[in-house]
Amino acid sequence: MRKENITDSEIIDMAWCDKTSFDSIEEITGLPEKEVIKLMRSTMKPSSFRMWRKRVTGRSAKHEGKS
Repeated sequence: MRKENITDSEIIDMAWCDKTSFDSIEEITGLPEKEVIKLMRSTMKPSSFRMWRKRVTGRSAKHEGKS
């Protein structure tokens, strides 16, 4: 469940930041990784979404406890 006081823009900023993991985003916003990806897909242009996914896929900083 998403926390009320967090905007889409704030979530997108956290998702773009290389130092903020999906675990941290979930802790702050209440959104799991799959929901963050859905939000990114629905709000970004397709080319920007693909570029973002390419950047975060397999990046250890985005997946703290999943190495």
